[in-house]
Order: sequence, then structure tokens, then C-alpha cells
Amino acid sequence: MNMTASALHGDLNSRIAVNSSTQDWEASPGGEVLRKRLHRVGPAESGQVTSLVRYQPGSQFPAHAHPEGEEILVLEGVFSDEHGDWPAGTYLLNPEGFSHAPFSTDGCLLFVKLRQFPGDTRKHVALDTNESEWRSSVRPGVSWKKLYAQEPFSDHMRLERWSTPGSVGELKFPQGAELFVLDGEFSDGLGDYPEHCWLRLPPGSSLSPEGNTPCELYIKEGGFPYLREA
Repeated sequence: MNMTASALHGDLNSRIAVNSSTQDWEASPGGEVLRKRLHRVGPAESGQVTSLVRYQPGSQFPAHAHPEGEEILVLEGVFSDEHGDWPAGTYLLNPEGFSHAPFSTDGCLLFVKLRQFPGDTRKHVALDTNESEWRSSVRPGVSWKKLYAQEPFSDHMRLERWSTPGSVGELKFPQGAELFVLDGEFSDGLGDYPEHCWLRLPPGSSLSPEGNTPCELYIKEGGFPYLREA
């Protein structure tokens, strides 16, 4: 299969930063669900994808399965399927073999990753992060919440809150990392990263955040072994 022809940010050796506010919404095949693609490798509707997804009020998708899994973080509104109603702050890990028919009665905004979680022994996760406690970190001004970690899989995801990005210090990512700004903003010597900005840092990268505005992020480490190169 030729992955290059349909790739978006498929070079895993490059540092990527995408400010989604500069992107236009694109309609999904059904037309009622909109999306902004941050990363894609493979066929447009069945490749590895990282995206923002907006369900219009009353929109829905037909029942479908999720080969290689699906990850969802509900940013706004209420996302629903036959398994439940998932309000803003819900984290979902739908493993390989999971199927559903999603919809949203009043509309919602999601951060979604598709086909990046292979392994049929992964557990299904449905976590209301609003109900979990922030944990203290050894780094000054940093607290965190666990989203997902499961042996023997290398990927692990968490939320982090930086009270002052400039006080966090240098962050090192020997396995590489993905960061998505949920609230607030930060910067470094290479750019500014406002709300709903997505970064992918290749293995061996470091990051020295700057700024005085509180910031909340989704952070994923250890996921590079499951990404396809383009």
C-alpha cells in the first residue's frame, strides 16, 4: 500500500506543531460530522488518524468497529453511543474489537485518535476525569491525572496541569511524545501553542515551556512503536 500519497504529517522523525484554529472544518462522508485532521497515514477513511471531530446537534454515525482501537477525549458537550452518555471531560479507550453507533443529541467536540492502539488484550476504558484527583508531581507547579497505562503496551497517556509553564523546566521525551493543549497556552523557542494546538515530538526530543498562563494538556508517551511512517 502506498502510504505517502495520502499522508499528513507522516514523517515520524520531524517535530510537528499544528494550530487547529487555523484549519477549516471538513465534512465527513455522512456530512453531519465535521473534522480537522491533525495527522493521517493511510487511506482517508481507514488510516491512522489524529483529529478534532465536531458532532452537530442530532448527528450520528452508523454502527462500526474499530480495528487497532480508538481513543476519545470529550472536549465539549455530550458524546453518546449505545454504551452510555459521555460528557465533557470523559476519556474513552475503545480497544480492538469494540464496536458502537455514536451520536450526539446536542452536539459535542472531541479529540480522537484512530488505529493507533493495536492489541486484542487492551481493556476498555471509560473515565470521567472530572471525578479523579489531580496528583502532585516532582516538577514544580505540575499536577497530573492518569488516563491509560497497561502492560505490556508501551503507550501511556495522562493529563497535566502547569500552573506556570515557565516554571516547569526542561522536559525530556526519550520515547517521543504527543501533546494537545486543552486549555490555556504556552510557548518555547520554536513557537506559540494556544488552545487546541497539537504537537508531536520524535524520540529524543526535549521541550522547555515558557509563559505565565496556566495550561492544561493531554500528553501521550510511548506511542511511536504503533505509528506507521509515511
